[in-house]
Amino acid sequence: MFNECVNRYCRQRGDSCFASLSSLVSHLSSVLLISLFLALPAFAAQSSFDLMERANALYRSGKFKQAILLYRKAEDRGADPVAVSFNIANSYYQMDKYPEAAAAYRKAVDYSEGNFAPALFNMASVYFRLKQFPECIAVYHRALKLDPDNISGWLYLGEAYTKTGDKVGALRAIENAYRLDKNDISIVYQLSEANIALNDFDRAVAVIREGYTLHPEESDFLVYLGDVYRLNKNFEESANAYREALGVKLDDAQIMYKLADVLAEDKKPYIAMEILNNILQIKPDFSDAAIFMGNLAYDAKFYDRAEYAYELAAKNGNAEAVFGFKNMAYDAHAQKRTEESVRLLKLALKYYPNDASLTADLLEMQSEK
Repeated sequence: MFNECVNRYCRQRGDSCFASLSSLVSHLSSVLLISLFLALPAFAAQSSFDLMERANALYRSGKFKQAILLYRKAEDRGADPVAVSFNIANSYYQMDKYPEAAAAYRKAVDYSEGNFAPALFNMASVYFRLKQFPECIAVYHRALKLDPDNISGWLYLGEAYTKTGDKVGALRAIENAYRLDKNDISIVYQLSEANIALNDFDRAVAVIREGYTLHPEESDFLVYLGDVYRLNKNFEESANAYREALGVKLDDAQIMYKLADVLAEDKKPYIAMEILNNILQIKPDFSDAAIFMGNLAYDAKFYDRAEYAYELAAKNGNAEAVFGFKNMAYDAHAQKRTEESVRLLKLALKYYPNDASLTADLLEMQSEK
């Protein structure tokens, strides 16, 4: 009879139950408590029911210590021990008394002969908080046998496995969540990450593609796909994925930057520079793009373009531009082009007047003229 009541009411919002660490357990309904009391003699039911209601009110107002006292009195007068232990555990949890909460949840589980899934899910959450991950995993498995369709339970089991370094266990748990709800975008990302952790990039890509098929409006899947290909050193496919994303999000500076970055890593600096130049036409205050273009231009010995890029970055307050100016000045000095090195240092000082090293270098080079 108790289990039938739990199945009927444990998904309803309750007065005295808390949302656990993982938000796995729906609140236990006060209706559950009422239905449990109906089997008791009239006087005892009224007495214990009144105590439980008062305890619930204290719980709602954050007076957890007082609530615990009344829950225990209610149990002495015949209240159901499963409900009492569960609510006491919730109260301890709210006070961050996790060992006490775990013990109380264990009582609720024992009183229910192991059949009260909400107590198991919350107990697993407590073990997670205590960083007792093997115990956490074991309890999640018990809970999920009772409620195998609890998606959050599978996800947090996966997280617990990750904490122990068990990548295979984490993957299997997240796969169960994914089978239950392929429409949840966050699960797509989590499953992809779990596959990447096992170096199964093909499966990760397949999951992302499936997610994008189900959610064509989620263009970020394409960007993430580019990131995954790049992580696997598949630069050409990475660039293609970023270009596909740009077909949906035209002139998106961040995606364009990623494309330029992967092209540079694929030893295609000239194409990367053109993309960076396009970014700066669209968003001239994107100083990181200016620095990137300046560095590529400097390496290619396109000094005019490098200077333009570094000055643009400096105008937008990017401190890294000073190193670009210095490198160009040092190169000019090494080539006996002292006037050019002095000009570059003076230009740098215009934007970084408090840089002592610039001042010192300028004085030294001026003394050589």
